[in-house]
Amino acid sequence: MNYRNFKGQQIAEVGLGTWQLGSADWGVVDQEQAFTILQAYIDAGGNFIDTADVYGMGVSEKFIGEFLKTVNKPIFVATKLGRRHDAPNGWPQNFTYDAIKRHVEDSLTHLGTDQLFLEQLHCIPTDELRKGEVFDHLRKLQSEGLIKHFGVSVETTEEALICLEHKDVASLQIIFNLFRQHLATDFFDRAQQQDVALIARVPLASGLLSGKFNAQTVFAPGDHRNYNANGDAFNVGETFSGIEFKEGVALAEEIKGILPEGNLATQSIRWILDHPAITTVIPGATKVSQIEGNVAASSLQPLPQEVHAQLSQLYSSQIKPKIRGVY
Repeated sequence: MNYRNFKGQQIAEVGLGTWQLGSADWGVVDQEQAFTILQAYIDAGGNFIDTADVYGMGVSEKFIGEFLKTVNKPIFVATKLGRRHDAPNGWPQNFTYDAIKRHVEDSLTHLGTDQLFLEQLHCIPTDELRKGEVFDHLRKLQSEGLIKHFGVSVETTEEALICLEHKDVASLQIIFNLFRQHLATDFFDRAQQQDVALIARVPLASGLLSGKFNAQTVFAPGDHRNYNANGDAFNVGETFSGIEFKEGVALAEEIKGILPEGNLATQSIRWILDHPAITTVIPGATKVSQIEGNVAASSLQPLPQEVHAQLSQLYSSQIKPKIRGVY
């Protein structure tokens, strides 16, 4: 595993996303399976785990908190807030200081710590980012010692640029993958200049870049790749990176024909890591073999420039025009 700088800490360039550990939106993962996944990641040299309070309404955070009691080395956990629906201040009215503090305190309890390494706003409305009060709330929580760093998970380039106006934002979490390449030219240079970490989420486009699906693949009713395939529950861009599923399957085959031979998921993550502005990429996993494939990207040589050029051309001509949702 190779590591990259995050505000003076060396974190694994391949992190672990844990939406799937919430046993909602991806299928059921019990505690034993969750611990197996987390242990495999740590054993592979990983030390950066991303979660959110809304992943199973605390289930993912609680699994991670229990697991960390068994670990004897520093592990950096990032969580997120802002999308809970619980009363009395559920989405989209949960951005007062008191509501945010309550959600931070819940995450502290779930994770079994007295300070969060990284707290992130979780794709909150653009207007809330523009108003800026949420940043003041996070600064106050930081001054109180409840959080060490704060960042924002964003949906669009516009939101990223709004966040970059706040010089103390430590990180931006972005959808960046072979189906979402344009961000590299939109703001990567500025993020690097400001020492803002970039965390690449949805790196495999909800599994399209795993190479495991075909046009006949059917997902379970509770899987977001079923109920949100067309944006019926939340931003369509979060599922399959906004590409219609069957279109995505066909495009993934074209991408596979351009990348070097080997595991499509591994090579797709390698493509992300070839961008020096990226601090870490956070693929999820429900199997140890997926952990192994994801982490293997860190040991690969960078892709040839001609491969990057072909993938860029494919994106411009065939992929970007098909993205649905805000981006």
